[in-house]
Amino acid sequence: MNLSFEQLKSMVVFAHVVEQGNLTAAAKHIGLSRAVVSYHIKKLETHLGVKLLNRSTRSIVLTEAGAEYYHSCRIIAEQANTANQQIENLKNEPEGLLKITCPVNVGLQMVVPALSDFRCLYPKINLDVMLTDEVVNIIQEGIDLAIRGAPLPDSGLQASKLSTLPTCLCGSPNYFKKRGRPLDPTDLEQHEWVEYKMTSGVIELKKGSRSYSVAVKGGISTNNAAARTAFLEGGHGLGRIPVYDALPKIQAGTLESVLDDYQLKDIDIYGVFPPGSAASKKLRLLIDYLKEYFIKIDRQTQNAMPNIRR
Repeated sequence: MNLSFEQLKSMVVFAHVVEQGNLTAAAKHIGLSRAVVSYHIKKLETHLGVKLLNRSTRSIVLTEAGAEYYHSCRIIAEQANTANQQIENLKNEPEGLLKITCPVNVGLQMVVPALSDFRCLYPKINLDVMLTDEVVNIIQEGIDLAIRGAPLPDSGLQASKLSTLPTCLCGSPNYFKKRGRPLDPTDLEQHEWVEYKMTSGVIELKKGSRSYSVAVKGGISTNNAAARTAFLEGGHGLGRIPVYDALPKIQAGTLESVLDDYQLKDIDIYGVFPPGSAASKKLRLLIDYLKEYFIKIDRQTQNAMPNIRR
């Protein structure tokens, strides 16, 4: 028995009649007149040579054949709806270019993997990614999103908080062999430091109701976070670094954390963008995706860190 286009329409109508409970409700649901719905049911029954429904004024009752046939009709209707939704998604799929800038270290370790996954989800969105530890003029460079460690108050730009990165104090095993391990915040002033120029040069710690603020100095300073971490691994001093950066080095044995029972100031990460850009669908999608991605990374980091701190 050949299946015609008209029969497919009738099968979908039949599925709606069963699901809505009567012809009138089904007609209203699919935007047809009751007479047209009734016509489709009668035509289907004639074509199949069996009665599908026992109809009364207000309701319908499936026959045995109708109940069996409905399951196939329902699958066809669902597949048709799915196909329509897929086309609608393609029509509404965001596309175009997003220009993004972020610091090198957090970019390579966290942002680039997130952007890679994001591009798999939205292949029509092209990405232009600039990794630099220098502050880029977003407006002049035409940047859509800058990922930074501060919202840049009074800049006229908009910002959305993406994540909070916990930090820890670290040094290499060789450094601790030479200089000893600090046991108290007051010991920190006696140590060498690898300074990161993008921070204030002051280490703030807290334990219970007591707070400490320690001005640090050392023989090495750099504006690059990856270089800072490399100098720490080389045994040139202590440094405060994000836990996500410290974690693989501690696991590898090239760094050890100290004063773990003290709370350090976290680093808030913001997505900074030009005024009015929040209306861009593709930018909103990216910001929301980065927030969820960073939450996942934070969970993984928090689960692993207590087991490896020394």
